Amino acid sequence: MNEIRTLLTGRGLLESPRWHDGRLYVSDWTAGEVLALDDDGGAEVVAKVAALPLCTAWAPDGRLLVVDAARGLLLRREPDGSLATHAELGRAGWNDIVVDGRGNAYIDSVGYDPATPGEVRPGAVHLVTPDGSVREVGGGIAFPNGMAVTPDNGTLIVADSHGHALVAFDIEADGGLANRRVWADLGVGTPDGICLDADGTVWYADVPNRCCARIAEGGAELARIELDRGGFACVLGGPHGTTLFAVAARWRGMTETEMVEPGSGQVVAIDVDVPGAGWP
Repeated sequence: MNEIRTLLTGRGLLESPRWHDGRLYVSDWTAGEVLALDDDGGAEVVAKVAALPLCTAWAPDGRLLVVDAARGLLLRREPDGSLATHAELGRAGWNDIVVDGRGNAYIDSVGYDPATPGEVRPGAVHLVTPDGSVREVGGGIAFPNGMAVTPDNGTLIVADSHGHALVAFDIEADGGLANRRVWADLGVGTPDGICLDADGTVWYADVPNRCCARIAEGGAELARIELDRGGFACVLGGPHGTTLFAVAARWRGMTETEMVEPGSGQVVAIDVDVPGAGWP
């Protein structure tokens, strides 16, 4: 059995774990903070954005990019710690972000407000190129969530939470997306944040099923790590790339004033056999 180690606890709704330059970064949506975790369990606030969702990615040049969903902006963190506008996204229910090895940022958007009853519309993926231009490149996803890009920059995989599937697109030379397909049908699995490993398989975190699961293309489940609360996202990192970091909290519901139980947000770590690959 994989030992689960708790690295940080007592937080709110944690999301968007990212491993960069020897540190783990996570977003506390409740507090509006992006945190960098130290080996001793300390947490440094590296950015504050009053936005929910609050997701991040690292550009190839080492800059931290932050989705300010409330204002419809993609921000970048400057060397002095300030946040500057990288691109104007507009109002579109922005959610997660991944940046490939060429500096193309993929940001997905939900097609409706899940907290407000009304028409349910599918979401989409948008591309922000390094020059800051924005365009929609892929649609028809029931509820787009976590994303990952393969090491060859050739495939984007998107977690469709309401579709209970992982959806893949071919990435074209200009960053556009083509050949939409179901990469894995997950049955009752509800994928949120995802990451890739060197075997070409996907780890996904699952809120209602309280787990992280490792899935091969086609849908075969290769491993499952049970959690005691909802799993919101996961990423592979650590010195050898073989530590699975997961963020988890006790889920209350999308329409609740506080969607997770206060103080139930945790970062946990599990050693696995296959290192991470691609992005994030």
